[in-house]
Amino acid sequence: MESSSVDLPKLSEKPKIAYIETIERIETADTRCRGPNTFLSQDLKVSANEPTEEYEGRHRYDPNFHWEALEEKKIVRKLDKRVCVWTCLAFFCLLLDRSNTSQAIADNLLDDLKMNTNDYNFGSTLFNITFLIAEIPMQLLAKKIGPDRWLPVQMVAWSIVASCQAFLKNRTGYLICRSLLGITEAGFIPENVLYLSYFYTGAEMAYRMTFFWIAFQASQVISALMAFGILHLRGVAGLPGWRWLFGLEGCITGIIGVIAIFFYPTSPTQPSIYAKLRGPKSWFTENEEKVMVNRILRDDPAKGAMHNREHISFKMMWKATTDWHMVPMYILSLTWTVPFLPMTMYMTLTLRGLGFTTFQTSLMSIPGATLVGLQLFFWAWVSRKTGQTLLLGVIGQLWAIPFLLTLLFLPRHPNPWVKWVICLLLVGYPNILGIMVSLVSRNAGSVRTRALAATVFNMGVHGASIIGFNIYRNDDKPAYHRGNKVLLGFVCLNILMFISAKMLYKWENARRDKIWNAMTDDEKIEYLTNTTDEGNKRLDFRFDH
Repeated sequence: MESSSVDLPKLSEKPKIAYIETIERIETADTRCRGPNTFLSQDLKVSANEPTEEYEGRHRYDPNFHWEALEEKKIVRKLDKRVCVWTCLAFFCLLLDRSNTSQAIADNLLDDLKMNTNDYNFGSTLFNITFLIAEIPMQLLAKKIGPDRWLPVQMVAWSIVASCQAFLKNRTGYLICRSLLGITEAGFIPENVLYLSYFYTGAEMAYRMTFFWIAFQASQVISALMAFGILHLRGVAGLPGWRWLFGLEGCITGIIGVIAIFFYPTSPTQPSIYAKLRGPKSWFTENEEKVMVNRILRDDPAKGAMHNREHISFKMMWKATTDWHMVPMYILSLTWTVPFLPMTMYMTLTLRGLGFTTFQTSLMSIPGATLVGLQLFFWAWVSRKTGQTLLLGVIGQLWAIPFLLTLLFLPRHPNPWVKWVICLLLVGYPNILGIMVSLVSRNAGSVRTRALAATVFNMGVHGASIIGFNIYRNDDKPAYHRGNKVLLGFVCLNILMFISAKMLYKWENARRDKIWNAMTDDEKIEYLTNTTDEGNKRLDFRFDH
């Protein structure tokens, strides 16, 4: 996450407040430390990051408040247990109900409903289309109501739809359920990104988003293990195993959604509206609340400009979606996962086609999901150590090339175990989705556009799913030679896009450095005091890449 430093003049006399604000903001952003040694000398302390009166943590704001780094570390650990774990669990449920069709088709779902591969693709396409249509409305609703209130309700809503899949009779019912599931799950990911940003700094968010997607991948492993057991219920009450799978896993999400209502705190200073029902003891002391509020505002003063129940206007939506600085990320969201999606979706069908049984297929899908989880953690660590993000995307694309080429040249009837190894290595690619979402959030700059930028990016990811899920076609099976050639084309496009995006952000940072360094001290102070530029349009903003 490279970023150019801003050359600020030395403080020879007491400067204007806005100038102090910027110095303090840049210093804290660079060090990622909130202890007393981070800030300016006592005689220069000012109200640097004062929030609006409506900001929910306004009563805990104190520009002169100090705390120890060890104290902050303990609070972050408490946040991980009380906030991050619940969002990760909710995310686990999201994938559990979204992707268990891949386990169900290993148990003859398609034959029982008299469907073929193209019908299966069409259901996935409908899911993503309805998801895209509902994504922004759901995000706006969550922002108005509050993620803490809306997210548990949303979980219960989609769990009902997911459970209803246990009663499917034909293709029409399948398509209706997939469409409704897309609507009820829409907006869930950016809503959680917004929610976590209330509690964590920008540097901390990147790692928490990685945990978010590790939970996503963990659900694939656990889902496969659950499927192995649940599908053995085939014949119980005269029902096929896939009906038990949909019904039981949907109920699990519903139960967790109901429990979550009592555990989602509204903000660092506001407990859940139902918190009294789980006990009188507050999770955070007054001092901890002050640490949380002030460290967040010193890391990103923009978070105090908007309260957590404030709606997002159409003007804000337009600014977020038309920001040309974010366009490279939006384009990448549409393409960078495509080379890996078809095999991810068709892994179970491929294994069944190779002659493996339903239960072998369930277990053999676990290594690929495990590898992705390990890769998520490893590349997040690499990003944290090296400061790189977009170049890691290039590595992921290069990973796909040897496996796609091997699939092209395999004989029509390959050794099943050889093809399985190739498929799981392709499915277990270097996934940097958590890093990418965090990058989008940071580069959006303003809290008013950050949630929408994450929403647009997530819409692009689901747009990629529509593309990826329609590359392997019924007339191209079982080897999908045509489809794999198309995927290699996407790999080449993505490598070009990742490099171009990095070059663009480096160029823009250098351009702003040139303008900033050419200004006199008085001109810099004048700009910082009176500018109407916001977010990533400010001259003192630098893009991560």
